Amino acid sequence: MRVSIHTLGTRGDVQPYIALALGLIERGHRVQLAAPVQFESMVQDHGIGFAPLPGEFLALLDTPEGKAAIAGSKGFGSGIKLLKYVRPMMRTLLDAEWKAAQAFTPDIFVHHPKAMAVPHMAEALHRPFILASPLPGFTPTSAFPSPMLPFKDLGWFNRISHLAAIRGADLLFGKLLSNWRAEQLGLPRRRMPAIASDGTLYAYSRHVVPVPPDWGSDVLVSGYWFLDSKNWRPSDELAAFLTEGEPPVYVGFGSMPGVDPVRMTAIIVEALARRGKRSILALGGGALSAEDRSGHVHVVRDAPHDRVFHEVSAVIHHGGAGTTAAALRAGKPMIICPFFGDQPFWGRRITDLGVGLSLERRALTVESLTAALAAMDDTLMRRRAEAVGARIRSEDGVATAVGFIEAAANKRQAHPSK
Repeated sequence: MRVSIHTLGTRGDVQPYIALALGLIERGHRVQLAAPVQFESMVQDHGIGFAPLPGEFLALLDTPEGKAAIAGSKGFGSGIKLLKYVRPMMRTLLDAEWKAAQAFTPDIFVHHPKAMAVPHMAEALHRPFILASPLPGFTPTSAFPSPMLPFKDLGWFNRISHLAAIRGADLLFGKLLSNWRAEQLGLPRRRMPAIASDGTLYAYSRHVVPVPPDWGSDVLVSGYWFLDSKNWRPSDELAAFLTEGEPPVYVGFGSMPGVDPVRMTAIIVEALARRGKRSILALGGGALSAEDRSGHVHVVRDAPHDRVFHEVSAVIHHGGAGTTAAALRAGKPMIICPFFGDQPFWGRRITDLGVGLSLERRALTVESLTAALAAMDDTLMRRRAEAVGARIRSEDGVATAVGFIEAAANKRQAHPSK
């Protein structure tokens, strides 16, 4: 079977799909992964066929406009602020996705929600497609509101709130998509409502977000898709730091750009000092600064979470789905300081699970962070974190997802008129 995987976004939106691709390849399937060009070497290093997509969307996060939008927004607000920059890029992206699909001629598509071209391309090629997301929010439920909204519970409005994400592409880019369907795909300008996906995959653990009772059998919460690093070794300096004292606290904000990195770093370093904590400070996308060279802090550019998190006592991060998953699997308590998107949602989840705390990034102070660090030393929180980690480590999300994809493809072959 030929499987075309399409994804867009930061590293956290790409890495799980590499893990899924490897699982499919292990089962004998041929896979092409279409993703932003910035991840070409990362994908090809794993022996996966790669189709480059335009990188302007990812680069936008690190522009002054992108940083300003992130600094002043929560939830999906930053995305709305950047729409005027995103719209001109969309046609180029859609054309690149279509070019990749035509060259590969897949038997089935699997796509991230941001890869909005896939349902239309699947229609044009008469192929099945599966929506695969690292977060919930694309299947209506009464159990919780859309993760893109900054609310824990909206009561009767919970179910309705998911429609914005489900219909987001049509609401924001409807005219562009209609023109593209007609001009490039040779399809009617409007997509037939009856053409639905062949299933929905959610790449997180049911032990973190329970499966709502109002979801059907066409929706699967598979467990996380972890991509473990095989050949990484810590530098001599990092290895020495890890052995010099108590396990440090890992601090890193992934691909998030620098909004006010000097201020953020100063607050974190001072709070760690007050609690007598050592730390690994991962600079990542620029949200942290390397200027502070305090003796209790070791600065790295980045480090694989699956290896480093086992060596630390706790984790402070931005609440990306992938980083949250890695900290949970390692059984470590955490503090989440959300930037945008679904990150506040994961902050609420780890708080509800009793395995960490969520702190408002823009209101972060030395005092609030010092108190949160003290809370992570609580024996009960640490015990809860380890228990959740054990349950996650017992799952095989990739194998479960591969089985779901194979079943969907076989079902379509048996009923090709679907």
